Amino acid sequence: MTDWLFPPRPRPSLPIAGRAERFPVRRILCVGQNYAAHAREMGADPTKQSPFFFSKPADALVTDGANPAYPSATANLHHEVELVAAIGEDGAVVGWAVGVDLTRRDLQAEAKKAGRPWDAAKGFDQSAPCGPLTLGALPDPSAVIALSVNGETRQSGRLDDMILDPAGVVEAAGRLWRLEPGDLIFTGTPEGVGPLLRGDRVRATVAGLAPLEFEVV
Repeated sequence: MTDWLFPPRPRPSLPIAGRAERFPVRRILCVGQNYAAHAREMGADPTKQSPFFFSKPADALVTDGANPAYPSATANLHHEVELVAAIGEDGAVVGWAVGVDLTRRDLQAEAKKAGRPWDAAKGFDQSAPCGPLTLGALPDPSAVIALSVNGETRQSGRLDDMILDPAGVVEAAGRLWRLEPGDLIFTGTPEGVGPLLRGDRVRATVAGLAPLEFEVV
């Protein structure tokens, strides 16, 4: 029996739609600028660079209907709706969910300008709201992915607008890391990212998956 200096925190996990079991989360990998229109709105040329990866800590997850808090040290919090792949045994995808990559956009801009890492802009507390996991194959590879704020649509695209399709994202991640059961991969966001304020109600959807809803508090 291990003696701990203090009790370890419970392992982050996702609920599974229609099941009593939960999906234990090991880490969160994210791909950036995987939709050409979003790359352009961020000032990049998608013809001159490939999608790239960054990460968030597993305990950045916000699940089970909880509401993320507006983070400190930013005046420009942005939403980015994403399809999330869940990795099981042998590096295979076992299911899918809807997630939102919350971003301190002002800190990201400062980091880009200085050539510094994005950790503070992307990997902060409660920066990864995620809906329930749906096990099995992706219901529709061309499904609509969308996000609304207070009932107004902000982001809308199709999964087949991705530069790397979901299988390609997983394959690319597997060349950089040994994918293990419990890994989540956020696969990129379509254009239309924008600011969130306290009290904003967010609804994020991918057709065929359980929706994600939360309020910024």
